[in-house]
Amino acid sequence: MDIDAIIQKNIGLLAKHSVKEDSLVPGSHAPLPSIESIKKIISLVKNIIFTDYFYKRQPEEEIRSYYIGIHMEQLYQELKEQIARGLLFNSDLDEEATPAKAKVMAAEFIDRLPSIKHMLYTDVEAMFAGDPAATNYGEVIYCYPVVNAMTHYRCAHELHLMGIPVLPRIITELAHSKTGIDIHPGASIGEYFCIDHGTGVVIGETCIIGDHVRLYQGVTLGAKSFKYDNEGNMVNCPRHPILESNVTVYSNSSILGRVTIGQGSVIGGNIWLTHSVPPGSKILQSKAVDVSFEDGLGI
Repeated sequence: MDIDAIIQKNIGLLAKHSVKEDSLVPGSHAPLPSIESIKKIISLVKNIIFTDYFYKRQPEEEIRSYYIGIHMEQLYQELKEQIARGLLFNSDLDEEATPAKAKVMAAEFIDRLPSIKHMLYTDVEAMFAGDPAATNYGEVIYCYPVVNAMTHYRCAHELHLMGIPVLPRIITELAHSKTGIDIHPGASIGEYFCIDHGTGVVIGETCIIGDHVRLYQGVTLGAKSFKYDNEGNMVNCPRHPILESNVTVYSNSSILGRVTIGQGSVIGGNIWLTHSVPPGSKILQSKAVDVSFEDGLGI
């Protein structure tokens, strides 16, 4: 066996541009977004927003300001580069003009950090208030997957609102792969949002979620069906549920389609719901039927 010949042969085969590959690769030759840089961006946001938890604890405000300033400058440098790459992703934008636009957008994101911090701290409060197993806020921030998922989501949602391609999806999918919580950056989620446990939660792109909403593991807020244009292409239109404020959805329930769950409603576990319900509703599954059997019959 001539391993050198095998290697050279396959290098030649894999280096060729196939029609299928060319149809999948972005048309622009600009550098693609860096996953490692995007991870660093989220880490820097954590250092800034949860200063006393993910970096050296500095009670004095002047010292806190110093370290936040360092992290913010690093965030700006990383962010402007990745925003530029995101803007050029599979687009025909002017590569020379894009860096200037990316600088403006990076500054705009930094200007939104106080709002992101406010929203995240309400999420932490909601998680602590709703879980008797939580001993303090620090435990929630350090240990609970929902804080990690929501940090990614809150950042990604702002970038999504700014019209930046691909970066928001990368950010939320990083959290999805780590926590099992899948939130599309296009979803709109209010204050004091809580996901208990979290594994298997799916929140679709056009979901609208009010304040003080609680979900349990395995909840799906998804689409029931899709609309198509005259050429057979799927149309991106509102297709996911609206959950008004103070709604609770228990584990493994699926709410599908553009339906509205009225304020203060409770959706029990293992429910399949495809219609709207008025405020104050309680939707529960039927009681289990106890059927006895002997000698293995019925198994």
